[in-house]
Amino acid sequence: MTPTLPRTVRAVGTDQLLDLAQEAAMHGFSQRLPVDWLQEHLAAEATHYLFPTLVQRLTHRPEVPLQWRCQQLLSVSTGEQIRGLLDVLPDTFDKIPETLDTASKKDVVSRIEEAVTVRAWVERMAADSGS
Repeated sequence: MTPTLPRTVRAVGTDQLLDLAQEAAMHGFSQRLPVDWLQEHLAAEATHYLFPTLVQRLTHRPEVPLQWRCQQLLSVSTGEQIRGLLDVLPDTFDKIPETLDTASKKDVVSRIEEAVTVRAWVERMAADSGS
């Protein structure tokens, strides 16, 4: 039976997000940013957010556990917030404490929808540094 996707948002610090990215890498999940990229670009003392949006089951790779594909709102060192994706194990997500009220969760979801993607941000940063 597939676990029910939670309709919530969880807040995590940079160290915890790095741990989640490391776990995703260890399992070979497809939606994740490299840990070294995150270490280089995330604001060290920031809060980041995860919003599960899809139950991901890789039927062609049965050795890979079921995961929740989360939209993430990342705070980067430039002071901006950008959005990306991160696949997370359901049990791992469930262990992240619920700390946000309903209004805060709605605010985060709207900021995710408005945020520039990681790819667009990286391209802009490369163009800015090349000029």
